[in-house]
Amino acid sequence: MSTSAAASRVADILASLVAGGAVDSWPDQLVTACQRSTGVSGVGLALLTREEAGGVLAATAGPARQLERLQFSVGEGPCIDAARSGAPVLCPDVAGQGSARWPAFGPGAVAAGVRAAFTFPLQVGAIGIGVLDLHRDTRGPLSDAHLAEALAYAEAAVTVVLHVQDRSGSAVAGPDVVPAVGGRTGEAPWPPAAADSPLTSVLSGRAVVHQATGMISVQLGVPLAEALARLRAHVYSRSQSMEEVSEDVVARRLRFDHTDTGVSSSPTGGSGRLPDQELPDDDTDRGGPQPDDDGTRHRS
Repeated sequence: MSTSAAASRVADILASLVAGGAVDSWPDQLVTACQRSTGVSGVGLALLTREEAGGVLAATAGPARQLERLQFSVGEGPCIDAARSGAPVLCPDVAGQGSARWPAFGPGAVAAGVRAAFTFPLQVGAIGIGVLDLHRDTRGPLSDAHLAEALAYAEAAVTVVLHVQDRSGSAVAGPDVVPAVGGRTGEAPWPPAAADSPLTSVLSGRAVVHQATGMISVQLGVPLAEALARLRAHVYSRSQSMEEVSEDVVARRLRFDHTDTGVSSSPTGGSGRLPDQELPDDDTDRGGPQPDDDGTRHRS
């Protein structure tokens, strides 16, 4: 597809989204249309930078959302690699090539019925803001026509993410980068997003992960990167999402501690203390509860 033809195709995709409904509906519209146009089994749209996972903005029915969250949890997979490299990652054989490249993600994806995965980074210049993830339940590469369509949808997805971000008032890729759709470049022609908008939900999930990572860093006395790795390891060993475990940490229902055999994560019963801790009858007799540096209250 020539450059002019590709630009025309992107414009057609965006025009269809504008005609299809309000800005908050664009992410869902885009993944559904991309799935239909490329003949894949599912499509996910996620916020993701080279440094951090953001969250799933939209996903088609089936395992698409599960696959995005799996990659965020284990810290590997085609979307992680695409975000870090700024280049598409095309894996026509997840069971073979994919499992060798991503030993944690590959088997999980195969178990979900995925046999091929194709991820396209969303870039604003040199800045990465997310990925468009396509997957299929059969092995093999994308055809040239379907690859061209996927690239066009990835280009359109950049505009979608930036406009949804602009409407929410949350910075995804910087406040000055807003392509023109239905207005001049840089305009903010829409009211603030509702509390239940897709991006608001994603950013809320990202915030709780950041907060939990900081608390684990204090609890273990380790850098933030290692704290995030410990959080991911805990998520990987359980059937909870990254956001669910992070909420437990922030609510002090879960605490990470050093043990003789390494790092353990212990439930606190929601009170900020470990289950086997006994409290004196009168706090004042013992000087009251003593908070740790991270705010979790233990008794002396």
